[in-house]
Amino acid sequence: MDSHSSDAFRPSSAARVQARTRRPLLPTARMKARQFSKIRELVEAVKSAGFLTLDEQAKALGLSRSTAWTIRKASHKASGLSASIINRMLTAPELPPHARTKILEYVEEKAAGLYGGSRSQRRKFAVRLSIEKLPVCGETQSTLVPEPNGITGANGERSWVIPEEPIRY
Repeated sequence: MDSHSSDAFRPSSAARVQARTRRPLLPTARMKARQFSKIRELVEAVKSAGFLTLDEQAKALGLSRSTAWTIRKASHKASGLSASIINRMLTAPELPPHARTKILEYVEEKAAGLYGGSRSQRRKFAVRLSIEKLPVCGETQSTLVPEPNGITGANGERSWVIPEEPIRY
């Protein structure tokens, strides 16, 4: 009886599994709302620069119409804007300076984990960015810096340092 007497106080295995898998939705919802808001700021920055039609916005962002539509309607995937999309936007010759600033803010926040993602996912995202190849506008400042040991990826791009702690705003 002694071996079973403690079972009265222990939750069942199903209850233990449920307790382990239960995740609070509030922080995740907050992260996704923040991501949605930052993407909306990017769209508004492009509109305020005078690019009002979808064709104009797509050209300014250096994207196809369908990708620009997805960003414009904020119906992007849950993981947000990919590094390849960001690279394409940052290399677009007609990208307005304020939109560039919003993209770089998005990159910093995503790399810092403010939109979710594991450390390895954030590291992969940062490694795929080509930010160091781009001219920096006077009003755009990035806190992402190349790693001090100079690790270079197979494609010749340097990797970026991801802060240990999320950036607090």
